[in-house]
Amino acid sequence: MATETVRNLFVNSDYSLSEKMRLRRWGLINRLMPDLSEMKVLDLGGTKEWWLRAPVRPRHVTVMNLGAEEQTSWITTLTGDACYADKQLKGQSFDLVFSNSLIEHVGGHKAWSSLAQAIRSLAPRYVIQTPYRYFPIEPHWLFPGFQFLPLPLRARLAPRWPLGHTRGWPAAQARDEAMSTQLLTATEMRSYFPDGTLYWERFLGLPKSMLLVR
Repeated sequence: MATETVRNLFVNSDYSLSEKMRLRRWGLINRLMPDLSEMKVLDLGGTKEWWLRAPVRPRHVTVMNLGAEEQTSWITTLTGDACYADKQLKGQSFDLVFSNSLIEHVGGHKAWSSLAQAIRSLAPRYVIQTPYRYFPIEPHWLFPGFQFLPLPLRARLAPRWPLGHTRGWPAAQARDEAMSTQLLTATEMRSYFPDGTLYWERFLGLPKSMLLVR
């Protein structure tokens, strides 16, 4: 119970740090995109629930993820690989591409390049959020410096660390999750999105996450 309470302070609850950051992020998005309610949005790697909880409802949202969800009158869900969304959605048009905490999970330069190309080609505007590599607490496992540890140690910790989302997972699955989660730097994000403006999300004055906006 104590472990779950501590984890809820950071994620997975209405009073968590991640929820406060999400609401602050929405404030910035609303200032930058005041016409969001009129837009046709493509969300790569998101969920229907994210948009049902959003303070602004766009005209229509298409969500592409590896697993499809039930649809609503204004949310279409598709099964697909976001890195190749430009091929799957060829001929379709959107006003905005949105992606929240996806790019750090697709894995490596080639995949990052493919995802960035898809994002930049599918709409005139985009909002891309990802955790910052050099924030001292790794956000997925809530472990200090987890992203800098040798792989054998990350693989060993992943299914055991009580605050991690992979606690209790089979060892091989937890290892694969640790291997496939790679946080990016500001330099890398600027190279993949050279036409975007970088905005920092900070916690206690330290840069915690990045938003790239065009």
